[in-house]
Amino acid sequence: MIDVSGKTKLYGIVADPIGQVKAPEMMRKVFEQRGIDGVLMPMHVAAKDLPAFAQALRGIQNFGGMVVTVPHKTTIGVLCDEITSAARTVGAVNIVRRDPDGRLFGDILDGRGFVAGLRLHGIEPKGKKILLAGAGGAANAIAFALAEAGATQLAVYNRSADKVRAMFARLAPVYSQIELVLGTRDPQGYDLVVNATSLGMASTDPLPLDASLLTADQTVAEIIMAPALTPLLAAAQAKGCRIQYGAPMLACQIELMADFMEAK
Repeated sequence: MIDVSGKTKLYGIVADPIGQVKAPEMMRKVFEQRGIDGVLMPMHVAAKDLPAFAQALRGIQNFGGMVVTVPHKTTIGVLCDEITSAARTVGAVNIVRRDPDGRLFGDILDGRGFVAGLRLHGIEPKGKKILLAGAGGAANAIAFALAEAGATQLAVYNRSADKVRAMFARLAPVYSQIELVLGTRDPQGYDLVVNATSLGMASTDPLPLDASLLTADQTVAEIIMAPALTPLLAAAQAKGCRIQYGAPMLACQIELMADFMEAK
């Protein structure tokens, strides 16, 4: 059990739905290691309530900050008083600090965490052709990080091609060396296939890509953490692909999140 007193600093993770999140337990261990009297709480907030929620946080003086996840990463930034240049370029925020004066300051760590998670498990994106499913907040951050890591081609598939074009419009001026392609559901010919959508959190979700076309020489990676073995990863595993679970992405950025929220 966590000891909570009047001196305990409050932190949160905001999402909709919330049941899948793993950050509270992971952050508790980080707080213990650092000797921080803090607790990170799950906060279930619908999109329509996010503006009122963000405004309320400004007045909670013992609130230190929050992790932001689906579906709020692309919308929380406009509710912050300031965001980093990286978050502005990516178009998403996944970590927010409340400063002592009540100002909210946001950053994006998803992409760095995802690439670090790949490399931790011996998967190197440099020089690879990559298919990314999704064009939301996490997908944008991952796209920028993969380009920074030296991927030679990045194909992005999303139901809304306009969102992909908007991503490319921000990405191309920064990383002119990478080939950007409007992707499809067909994963053939890519070294690394990444699901950066929320499809797979529910057992009734359709697959984000056509897994029947996967081949054993491909690596398939997830950002979803619960369930660990998503339907896409299960299908990839059955095809003989190497798979990468979603958990390393968070594990590799949890320390960075703690650093950011504690910085003053």
